[in-house]
Order: sequence, then C-alpha cells, then structure tokens
Amino acid sequence: MAGKNLEKMVSIDAQLRLLAPRKVSEDDKLVEYDALLLDRFLDILQDLHGEDIRETVQECYEISAGYERKHDPQKLEELGKVLTSLDPGDSIVVTKSFSHMLNLANLAEEVQIAYRRRTKSKKGDFADENSATTESDMEETFKKLVVQLKKSPEEVFDALKNQTVDLVLTAHPTQSVRRSLLQKHARIRNCLTQLYAKDITPDDKQELDEALQREIQAAFRTDEIRRTPPTPQDEMRAGMSYFHETIWKGVPKFLRRVDTALKNIGINERLPYNAPLIQFSSWMGGDRDGNPRVTPEVTRDVCLLARMMAANLYFSQIEDLMFELSMWRCNEELRFRADALHRSSRKDAKHYIEFWKQIPPNEPYRVILGDVRDKLYNTRERSRHLLTNGISDIPEEATFTNVEQFLEPLELCYRSLCACGDRPIADGSLLDFLRQVSTFGLSLVRLDIRQESDRHTDVLDAITKHLGIGSYREWSEERRQEWLLSELRGKRPLFGPDLPKTEEIADVLDTFHVIAELPPDNFGAYIISMATAPSDVLAVELLQRECRVKQPLRVVPLFEKLADLEAAPAAVSRLFSIDWYRNRINGKQEVMIGYSDSGKDAGRLSAAWQLYKAQEELVKVAKQYGVKLVMFHGRGGTVGRGGGPTHLAILSQPPDTIHGSLRVTVQGEVIEQSFGEEHLCFRTLQRFTAATLEHGMHPPISPKPEWRALLDEMAIIATKEYRSIVFQEPRFVEYFRLATPELEYGRMNIGSRPSKRKPSGGIESLRAIPWIFAWTQTRFHLPVWLGFGAAFKHIIEKDRKNLQMLQEMYNQWPFFRVTIDLVEMVFAKGDPGIAALYDKLLVSEELWPFGERLRANYEETKHLLLQIAGHKDLLEGDPYLKQRLRLRDAYITTLNVSQAYTLKRIRDPDYHVTLRPHLSKEYTESSKPAAELVKLNPMSEYAPGLEDTLILTMKGIAAGMQNTG
Repeated sequence: MAGKNLEKMVSIDAQLRLLAPRKVSEDDKLVEYDALLLDRFLDILQDLHGEDIRETVQECYEISAGYERKHDPQKLEELGKVLTSLDPGDSIVVTKSFSHMLNLANLAEEVQIAYRRRTKSKKGDFADENSATTESDMEETFKKLVVQLKKSPEEVFDALKNQTVDLVLTAHPTQSVRRSLLQKHARIRNCLTQLYAKDITPDDKQELDEALQREIQAAFRTDEIRRTPPTPQDEMRAGMSYFHETIWKGVPKFLRRVDTALKNIGINERLPYNAPLIQFSSWMGGDRDGNPRVTPEVTRDVCLLARMMAANLYFSQIEDLMFELSMWRCNEELRFRADALHRSSRKDAKHYIEFWKQIPPNEPYRVILGDVRDKLYNTRERSRHLLTNGISDIPEEATFTNVEQFLEPLELCYRSLCACGDRPIADGSLLDFLRQVSTFGLSLVRLDIRQESDRHTDVLDAITKHLGIGSYREWSEERRQEWLLSELRGKRPLFGPDLPKTEEIADVLDTFHVIAELPPDNFGAYIISMATAPSDVLAVELLQRECRVKQPLRVVPLFEKLADLEAAPAAVSRLFSIDWYRNRINGKQEVMIGYSDSGKDAGRLSAAWQLYKAQEELVKVAKQYGVKLVMFHGRGGTVGRGGGPTHLAILSQPPDTIHGSLRVTVQGEVIEQSFGEEHLCFRTLQRFTAATLEHGMHPPISPKPEWRALLDEMAIIATKEYRSIVFQEPRFVEYFRLATPELEYGRMNIGSRPSKRKPSGGIESLRAIPWIFAWTQTRFHLPVWLGFGAAFKHIIEKDRKNLQMLQEMYNQWPFFRVTIDLVEMVFAKGDPGIAALYDKLLVSEELWPFGERLRANYEETKHLLLQIAGHKDLLEGDPYLKQRLRLRDAYITTLNVSQAYTLKRIRDPDYHVTLRPHLSKEYTESSKPAAELVKLNPMSEYAPGLEDTLILTMKGIAAGMQNTG
C-alpha cells in the first residue's frame, strides 16, 4: 500500500513534466518554479487534511492532464464522478486546493518574468508579453527615436517634458482576490525570488524555504471568499493601499530612471520636478453610475480620507528630509525666512515646541522644513477631524490649502542649495520629495465624478416644471440648448430651497454641493455616461454654477454604444460651435470612449473599428475648431472590454489621437497586475510613458483606403451576426443563463456596484463585466470572437484575393494585427469541449443544437483567424505565453468540471450524487478538519458546501484565466 501511495504522490510531477513544453530559452525557469511551489503545497495539504485528500487532488489532476492531451470528453465525465462523490467538506478542500495551485502558478510566472527582465539585457531578448513586441523600455525607446528615427535628443527631451499620462484607478468589481491574500502572495513571490538568488547561503536557503512553506500554508488557510460585499469606502481604501505600498515610492524611482535614460542619449539635464509626466486619478467613491451605494456622503468621505492619507505619507517622510538637510550654507532669501520663523512665537506649533527649541539657528533648512512639518500635521489632523466629526478646531489657515503653498518652501530650499554649490544634495531626497508633491498634490489622487445623463435630465425637468415653463425632458435638443445657454449667460438663481425633490434629484444636487464644499484639487473630471448630445454637457455646466462650484470641473462626455460612437464627432462638433462653450473650455476638451459597452453592443471587431474611426473623426473636429483634444480610454482588463498589453494598445491607436496626452482607466485585477509589486509598478509606469512618447514622435501608419473599405464591410457583417444571436435569437438569454454562472455572479461579493443597471431586463441591462465574466468562466469567450468568423468568411468567399489583403493588413497595420493577436490569445485560453460539458449538464435538451452551432462557429472562426495570421497553431509566435497556458490548463479543467457539476446540484436539488463508500454521509457533523469549512457559510440557501465550492471555482478559474471581467 505504501508503495502505491508513493507512486501516486510522485505521479503529479510526472504529469507536469509530460504536460510542460520544453524550455523556451536558457533562462526559462518557469517549470522549475512551478514544481517547487506545487511540491511544497502538496506536503502542506497532506499535513493538514490527510493522505486521502492529497490522493484525490492528484487523481483529479491526472484525469485533467489526460483530458488536455487528447480532449476526450469521457475524461471530463470520469473527473465529474470523482468530484461529485466527495462530501461537502472534501469538495471545498479539493476545489480550494486547485484554486490555490493556480494562484501559485501565477506567482511562478511573475517571478519568471522578473527574472527574465533582469537577464534580458545580456542577451537582447524579451519574455512573452514583456517581449520586444509588447514591452516599452525607456532607454531603448529613447535610443530607437534618436538612432533609428533620427530625432534629436533635445526633441525627445522637449516631448517628454510636455507629456502627460493620467492613470485612472476605478472601482469596477473585477478583483476577485481578497487583499489579505494578495499580501501573502507578495511574500511567497519574494521568498521564491530570493531562493533562486546566486549568492544564497545554505542557511539562508533553509530559512527561506521554511518561510515559503509558512506563507503558502497561511494563504491556503485564509478564507478566499468575501462574506459581505465591500462598501465604496472599502474599495477606496483597497485602491489607496497601492499608493502606500508601491506607487508612492515607485514614482520618484521611475523618474530617476528616466533621468538616467536621458543622460545616456546626451541630455545632461534632469526632467523638471513639475513635469506632469505621470498623474493619478480615481473613480473610487465618485463613480455613481448605477451604484446607489455611492452617495454624496461617500464622495465627501473618500476625498477627506485621501487627503488625510496624502498628508500622512508626506509627514512620515519630512523628518528624514530634515535629518538629511543639516547644512548651514544658504542663500539670503532662505536665511531671512528661517530667522523670521525662529523669532515667531510658533503659536500654531504647540505640538512641537520642544522640537523647535532643539533646532540650532545654524541649520536653516531644518527650520524651513520644520514649518512644513507643522502644517502637514495640521493638514492631516484637520482632515481626520472633518472625516470623523464633521468639524475641526484646527483653523484652515494653519494647514496647506493648495499645492502651491506646499511647494513654495520646498522650492526655496532647492534654489538655495543650488545657489550654494550643493546641487548634488538638492537632486537627492529633496528632488524626490518635490516630484512626489507635484505628482500627488494634497489630494493623493483626483477623484472623477461619473453620473448618467438621464439623472441630470431628471433634475432639469423638475426645475423647468417648478418654474412653470414646461417639461425639459420633452423638449427638442435645440430648445434644450437655447434654454441652457440663456441661463448660463444670465446671473439669476435658477431654483431655491423650495424645489420639489425626489431622493434621486436630491442625490444629484447634493453631489454638486459636496464638490463646491471641498477643495478644488480633490477633483478631476465630471464624466457623463450615456452622453449623446451637447445639452448633456451644458446641463452639467449649469448645475455646477447653480450649486456654486467655484472652480467648475471639466465636463467629459462618455460615448459608449456603437450608435453613440458613430454620432460622437457630430455631437462634439455641435458643442464646439457654441461660442459660450468654446470660451469656457479655453481650447481644451476631454472626451471619453467606452470599450466595454460598445463590445457588448456590437461585438469586439465592430466595436474596435468604430472606436478607431471615432477617434480619427473627433481629432479632425477638434483641429477644425482649434481645440486640443484629450482622449480618455475606458479600457477594461479583458480583451472583451478593450484590454490587452499596454504597449500594443497605445501604439495601435490612430495617428494624432494621443499627441502627448493619454488618459486611461486601470481596472479591477489589472490594478494588482500593474501596481501590486515594486517591479510591476515600475514596469507599468515605463510602459505607459515610453509607448505614449513613441506614438507621439513616431505615429503608426494610417490604413490604406482599400483596408478601410474592407474593414467597413466586415464590421457590418460582424455586427449583424453578433446581434442576430445575442439580441434577436429568441432563446439566447435563456441559453446564456443556463450555460454560464451569470446568475450566480453576485455571490462573489467582489464589488459594491450591482451587476445590472436595472434590476429587470435582459442582456441590454446587464453590465459588461458580468457579461464577459460568465463566458470567461466556461472558457467559451463568446463576446470576444462572435462576429469575426462571419465577417472573414463573407469577405474571403466574395473574393479570394481578400485573404491576401487581410494578411497584408495583419503584417503592416498595427491596429489590425493587435486586434487579431488578442483574439488568437483568447482562443488559446478557450476550450469548446469544456463549454459542451456545461451545455450537457445545465442546458435543456431542446437548446443543445443551439450550443452545437455556436461551437461549430467557434472552430470555423479559429481556423479562419489562423489563416489570416499565417499560423499553423495558436500562439505559434509566442512560445512563452503558450507554455504558461499549458501549465495552467489541467488545474483550470478540474475547476471547470467542479463548477459545472456544482451548478447542476444547485439548480437541480434532486440531482443524484453517489458518495464514495468510505466517506460518511453525515460528513458535516464529523470531526474531519475539512468539515469546518462547510460551516463558514451557514446562511446559504444551498445544500451544505455548495455555495463555497461554487465561489471557489469562480475565483480559481478567474486566477487561471488571469481575467474576471
């Protein structure tokens, strides 16, 4: 028996070696990293839950690996029998084990990517999505611009100084991993990295190995499931934690690297500290579109919380800066200021009287910085008081109220050091501090406000009815504009406290009152979702004035659906034709384009092409009126919502649409992938900065007229095909909800926002995130590829020469290549055999032919896509990504089968399951450790253990796909 058990225990490693492709390169350590983490975990699993559980996990893995080799559906049934024979507690443990192993596989991949980044400079090659085709290295980008494209170093420096990338962190609920687990994952990653360091001693290795095992066990023992939905404040705190942990110190380190790269092309001047190279904004606590939990009070709270956190971060650094600047030489301006501060009574520095006594008069920099420290303390405490009590006894004049006040004494210190020959000292920690102040200000991030256009219409309709002049909602667009402009040009108040208000109207107006109450630097833009006409923008301008917003927020229309994108250039042109509005915007306008809803509305191909064309036309309109246009890209984390490698996404945008100014959302799990670690933060800042610079100085080619014509024709066919199935097929919604876990999505508690804009309704009212999420879980990815096949087939059958043109477009046009490559990557992650299992178990028999037709469409589309790309196999040109996906497949398959059978048991309580003979039917009352897990969720209306098993499969598959929504 012992020999048999030993054989089973080593078989998983044998399966791994069999499944894993050969090393892609000499510096490929992925399989090695993955095997080490897996080995440590299986030992822990056996210690905690016994040999039987370990054997079950290994048995499931072996069957899954067998399926991945031949894709025999009988293997899925065999796996289903094993999984459904488990008692509730064991089912949770096995599912949790596979979810945990996928997280460990992801960590192994991240360590491999970081390792290859450290070694690539020796060999000149790159790793998969960090490869030469998808990576933006600052120094290499500068050299490419100077050496290959013949730009002068001064041109590069000037372009960089005037460039701005604004990264907008959103609260979209797509991060499925709890924060406590993310922190444990970071420690596992660090242990693994150090274990493979060249200079490690045997003792260090043993201690690190023990630490690695501790962290793996701690992560496994942590409940993965959120038992209650997060509040908007929780989401904001989670988002802000990235600033505290990586972004705050990552920005000055990155800017130093930019200085070094500039020096290497001959620029001996540092990037000015106030160059707006990187900016940060947030939607957390400001995005109220369809989220009733984001109230005016929440917006006020998150602004004060961010202000308090910013002051605290500065305060924690100022003493180190004071310690460093101990020199006595200074210019006359600083000496005069320091003497005046020393002579003052310092009544507002009562907390630091002893500190002030300790500063000798011959350390003037410390005197100046001591005053900064006092004001930072007061700024932090005033925000804290306002947040907790609504009032504060600290007067506003004792705090920093704007960033200019904060910068002034720091700039004085910098000028003085430079004047006294201490420029190297000035360019140390003080320069880093100045750059942090310029980047983060007093508010840490600027909060955008987002609201749906209809909500503003409701307010104005209530006002016009109250004034007795009719119903604003029923007016034509021309009449709306005429009335709005007459009010904007006038000065009389529009309404008073007697305005009848519903709860919804009060919410809109109270939000504007909060904007008026708080310091202006707390806020960024006011985004209008579902915008269609100039009156949508003018309405917000009027409401800002009526609510006495002293420095009105810039108003940004968001065009999302296909028809809105098509009409956007004309709507913006009408807006610019209004003299009052052109005077208001001072030559600058921001427009947001939505990738998520456009894809859900028309499919990925049509949406991507319409987004491309809309940007081109919007830029033309802006040039016509002499307006500088900033495009705000509302990209999601997945391909279905506009996601993909940053470098490629930027370089595939139309010429002249970025022009040194880029604003883009960073959503959900993408925030962790972008800023979860110091090296990830650095890589993210580098990618955005370098790609934006390259796009501006070396724009991509414009498509040939014949390419445009071909893609126009294809988009019509693709949209027709997509909508004929998603919106016109009578039983599609029924099929979708049976074949996917869409109805169960809300149980994950991964966000504060409801999954639907309206509680009732079909696909139209469903948000893009759960729409994509559901298809990602079943590995069918329908919203990404549906429509492509029909378009390709129509064009190629019409004229075989069109295939050559499509191949030419793929090889020469960045936009088209990126579009095709991303869909190919999605096919590599997909598996129609898994989707067929969901159909067989969950879909009524009369709908089976519908699923079969869709899977046939899937296969045909994949075949045509490979023809156009000139590939024999998926990911033929990306061996690193191919390797990573193959390593994960067997883990994900087990979770897919577990999910499908669990959904069957949840939806059909009479579904019969035969328990293994050696397991007790009264399992939940037993003393086995796994039984404790069943009791974590006693309020579930499902049978014991089913809800937790289902949620764990959702989280695990999301980790395996590296996408949720």
